[in-house]
Amino acid sequence: MVGSDALQSIVYARGSLRLLDQRKLPLEMDYIDVKNSADGWNAIRDMVVRGAPAIAIAAALALAVEVSDLDFIGTPGEAASFVSKKLEYLVFSRPTAVNLSDAATKLQTLVSKAAETAKDSKAIFQVYIEAAETMLVDDVADNKAIGSHGAVFLQRQLANSKKISVLTHCNTGSLATAGYGTALGVIRALYSGGVLEKAFCTETRPFNQGSRLTAFELVHEKIPATLIADSAAAALMKQGHVQAVIVGADRIAANGDTANKIGTYNLAISAKHHSVQFYVAAPVTSIDLSLPSGDEIVIEERSPKELLNSEGGLGKQVAASGISVWNPAFDVTPANLITAIITEKGVITKTDADGSFDIKGFLQPAK
Repeated sequence: MVGSDALQSIVYARGSLRLLDQRKLPLEMDYIDVKNSADGWNAIRDMVVRGAPAIAIAAALALAVEVSDLDFIGTPGEAASFVSKKLEYLVFSRPTAVNLSDAATKLQTLVSKAAETAKDSKAIFQVYIEAAETMLVDDVADNKAIGSHGAVFLQRQLANSKKISVLTHCNTGSLATAGYGTALGVIRALYSGGVLEKAFCTETRPFNQGSRLTAFELVHEKIPATLIADSAAAALMKQGHVQAVIVGADRIAANGDTANKIGTYNLAISAKHHSVQFYVAAPVTSIDLSLPSGDEIVIEERSPKELLNSEGGLGKQVAASGISVWNPAFDVTPANLITAIITEKGVITKTDADGSFDIKGFLQPAK
């Protein structure tokens, strides 16, 4: 599925799931065993695994491991209900990432339909396990398609640039997906095509996904890269060092408004001011057509400790005792600041003068 030397955040074989503990990167590569949905919930909530695609897959596979050898006494309908309730529980581990709720809804529908004709509960669990395993395989293929579409589009848009330098935020690579990555997948494809001059990555405070994870992946892949402080991005753009910004997405509303890691909105505003193209790269499962705009996206707030203590809350205290903390995990970038949205189905571009996207119209023929 992925190269033998590729980083893998999710290591799965039927009945066994191991997740790379990303809190310990880049200094340690330690995998933890996930034996059931409760283990999966804790791993997601505690950010052992993170990144919208990886969260959805890890949750689905955690339940697959739980039911793979479950001594369940009940009807097919009761088995489907068991799976459905476990999925509902897993969704609340990280509510902003739409991939997780989308996957849960599809899997719930699948087992509910299977219960209508299944002879026993084991058949329900078998259907579920196979569907969860398919998610793992499909994610890598989708990410490679995102990378290919994005690289071709950027080269066409930046035809006057012989070499392209790109800034990215948070982590959107193999560690945030089943493999290859979304925004980082586009960077990989540009590098493979010989047109990437350099990738810049932000620290992505307060959990430092950029310095700990993206920098780790870029060094591992031997892609020329430079780490910057979050607050240096505007200066980098002003000096003309980047031609594009590429980020991932946790949820995209019907009009193109995009929720992503906190700090993304800052980058989009800076990019607009400096005439730097700003791209979102995400699978279509990150799109939530039920939300007309980003105003309806629920933003998760993280523990104050992530700001009060070093190492994303895991280290020593660095802030004054008694100070109040506001620590949203995500912000919403308005569609009018986004150049285009790169998906595995192709690139979604602006369709009207007000700077919004007709995502629903794009998806209908793409399906």
